[in-house]
Amino acid sequence: MNDSLVMAVGAGAGLAMLIATAVLYWGALRKGRGTKTETTRPDMVILLRDGEVVDFTPDAPDMLDQPDLCGLLWDDLRGEFIRRFPETPDDLPQGTMKLIAQDDPDTILSISSTGPHTRLSIQSKPINAGQMHRLARDRGQLETFRYISQNNPNPVWITNSAEVVTWGNSAYFELCDQVGEPGDESCPFDLAPATTNTARTSRLSLPINDNTRRWFEVLSRPIPEGWVHFATCIDGLVEAEMAQRNFVQTLTKTFAHLPIGLAVFNRDRRLVLFNPALVDLTYLSVEFLSSKPNLFSFFDQMRDNRMMPEPKNYTTWREKIYDVISAAREDRYNETWNLPSGLTYKITGRPHPDGAVAFLIEDISAEISLTRRFRSELELTQSVFDCFEDAVCVFSRLGVLTFANAAYRDLWKADPDGAFAEVTIVDTTRDWQNACEPAPIWPELREYVLSLQDRSPWEVDLRMTNGQQLRCVIAPVAAGATMVRFTKVSRFSPQVVRMRNDSIAATE
Repeated sequence: MNDSLVMAVGAGAGLAMLIATAVLYWGALRKGRGTKTETTRPDMVILLRDGEVVDFTPDAPDMLDQPDLCGLLWDDLRGEFIRRFPETPDDLPQGTMKLIAQDDPDTILSISSTGPHTRLSIQSKPINAGQMHRLARDRGQLETFRYISQNNPNPVWITNSAEVVTWGNSAYFELCDQVGEPGDESCPFDLAPATTNTARTSRLSLPINDNTRRWFEVLSRPIPEGWVHFATCIDGLVEAEMAQRNFVQTLTKTFAHLPIGLAVFNRDRRLVLFNPALVDLTYLSVEFLSSKPNLFSFFDQMRDNRMMPEPKNYTTWREKIYDVISAAREDRYNETWNLPSGLTYKITGRPHPDGAVAFLIEDISAEISLTRRFRSELELTQSVFDCFEDAVCVFSRLGVLTFANAAYRDLWKADPDGAFAEVTIVDTTRDWQNACEPAPIWPELREYVLSLQDRSPWEVDLRMTNGQQLRCVIAPVAAGATMVRFTKVSRFSPQVVRMRNDSIAATE
C-alpha cells in the first residue's frame, strides 16, 4: 500500500506539472498572438469585377476622399495609386503584381487578378504617435494649400500623360464657363504637345465673345502624374505691346519722310529703329541695319564707308564711345564732322526712356557752304568799305550799330566790334556831339534812325572841335536800316548845307 501510495502521489505530481506547463505554454502563445494582433495593421482592400469596384474595406474611401467607391473604374484608382506607385500599369494585369511605394519601402501595393475578379490591397507598417502627429500637421497644411489653390485667381489645372484634365481650380472652371467649354476632360487652351520633360511657357488667347479675346501666358511644369499648368492673364501686357508696336510704326512712318538720319539704340546698345534717311546719309546697307548691330559695329561700318572723320587713334576713339554714350544720355553730345568727301554732318545725341540713346545725323553741307559764302561776302564788303576815305556806319531799325569801316574808326577813335555791349544810336550821337561843335541835329538824327515811317535822305555840315569840317549824309537803306556817311571837306558851300526840314520841304 505504501509503495502504491507513493507511486500514486508521484503520478499526480507529474500530471500537475504537465498541466501547469501546458497552461503556461498556451498562455504564452495567447499572449504572443495578442501582441502580434496589436502590431499588425490590417490591409486596405478593394475588390473589382470586370474593372469596376464592387466592395472595399472601410478605410478605402479615405484614399480618394469619397464616401463610396462602388462604381469607380480602374483608371480612377490608378490616378491615385500612381502618385506613390509610379510603376502602376495602365491596364489591370493578369496574375499577381506587387509594387513598392517610392516614398516608403514598407508600403506595398498588391494586385491579384483571377479572371474578371481583381483584389487590390495596400499593406504598410503601423505608425507611432509622433508619425500620427506629423500626419495631422501635414493634413492641416494640405487643407491650407488646397484652399489656396482653389481660391487662386489664376487658372490652374493638371493633365495626365494623355493630356486629359484630371484636376482644376475654381478659376479654371470659371474660365471654361466663359469660353463655353466643359473643362472637366478637354482643356480650352490649345497647348502644343510636350516634346521634352521640361518646363515650358506658351502664350495663347481665348475668345470670350464675338468681339473680345483674353490673352494668357501658360507655364507648364512636369509632375509624376502628368503636367500642372498655371495660366496668367496678360491682357494689359499685350495691349501695351500692341500700343508700343503701333507707336513705333507711326514713328517709323513719320521719320521716313525726315531728311535727318535717325538711329535709336536700346539699353543694350543695339540698333532698334532707323529711318531711310540714315541709309542715304551713311551708305549703310538695309541688311546691316536690320540685323540690329551694336553701337561699335555701327560706327566701325561708318568708318569703313569713310562716312566719319578718321581719328588719329581709332582704338582710343572706340574707348571714348562710352563717353559719347554718357554725353548723349545727358543730352550733351553735339559734334560737326567734316568728311573727306567734302560733306559736313552734324551729329547730335539725345537720351531716350529706359536707357536708350538716339543719334541724329544731319547733312549741313549746304548750310555750311551758305554760311561760308555769306561770311566771305561780308568780308569782301568790309574790305571794300575799308578802302573808302569816307567814314561809314550803318544802324539797324532798332538803332543798333551793325557796321563801321576803318575810316569811321580812325575819325571817331572808336571800335564798335570790341565793345562788350551793343552800341546804339544814342551812344554814337553822344560821342559825335562831344567831338563836334554845338549843332541842333542830334535829336533829329536819333528820331530819324528809330522812325518806322518812309524816310528821305538828307545831309548836314558839321565842324569838329579840332577844326575839321565834315559833311554828314543820312540815308535809309534796306530792312529799315540807316547809313550815316561822314566826308571831310575843306570849306562849306552854302548850296550844300541843308537841314532835314528843308529836305522834307523840297520833297513835298
